[in-house]
Amino acid sequence: MSSQLENTSQDSGSLAELAQKYGLRPAIARPRFPVYVRQLWERRHFVLTYATSRNVSKYSGSALGQLWQVITPLLNAAIYYVMFGLILGGSKNIPNYPAFLLTGMFVFTYTQRTVTAGAKSISGNLSLIRALHFPRASLPLAYTIQELQQLVISMGVLLVIVVITGELPTWLWLMIPVVLVLQTMFNIGAGLILARLGASMRDLNQLLPFIMRTWLYASGVFFAIHDKVVNSAGLPEWVAAAMYLNPAASYIEWMRDLLIGSHTPPPMVWVSCLCWAVVTLIAGFWYFWRAEDRYGRG
Repeated sequence: MSSQLENTSQDSGSLAELAQKYGLRPAIARPRFPVYVRQLWERRHFVLTYATSRNVSKYSGSALGQLWQVITPLLNAAIYYVMFGLILGGSKNIPNYPAFLLTGMFVFTYTQRTVTAGAKSISGNLSLIRALHFPRASLPLAYTIQELQQLVISMGVLLVIVVITGELPTWLWLMIPVVLVLQTMFNIGAGLILARLGASMRDLNQLLPFIMRTWLYASGVFFAIHDKVVNSAGLPEWVAAAMYLNPAASYIEWMRDLLIGSHTPPPMVWVSCLCWAVVTLIAGFWYFWRAEDRYGRG
């Protein structure tokens, strides 16, 4: 028995040496980070096609089809407007509250849906992961592109509503794509982080709705942060500053600054948007890549 074990260990050792000699690597081994990024770029057409096909099939069984991409956030905004704007009086000190609320809803919904979808992108596609060899980051990236495609439609509706409510287009509107690019960078990084966590923490998908709801209430979607926190609640200025540095609040405030002439957020939100985008994107890719060879196992 001992001789058989010795022979087996010798065979495995000789095979490892032979593989090393000819530069062979395990098929599921994690590639170096630059190679991984290049592989992702080579599969960009697959990512785009996968995202587009999911968008088309998502509402194919409903009578209104793709219109639900716009109807859903509008219905949510209408409910929140009645509750927070009319019943609770949140619109009293905010000029053009409908545009204020809709901008916050559309921008936050983009991040919320991307992060939530990213958390399920690995655990919900195990059969695909086990059947095909491809960079696993393609999946959360495709989910982000899917939500971005939906946002483009929603933003078109938002611009029309903003004009109807009394705002006129300005040169600042040319900065809208810049904000969306930075927000998309943040969403990709956050989606990658949640994708790795969701692959190993199956209870995360049960907790996410509560986390997202808390994040929604802390991002100033329904109220002006400084007015509500400092003037109404009497809390210190640093509490409002911390809430502005929340990434969702930062992107909402910058977008409101572009669309609503009377809205002036603190300058730090622009710096916050840039820092969150760059840091989260880099950290998200690195964090996800570190577990590349473990996805789909178990």
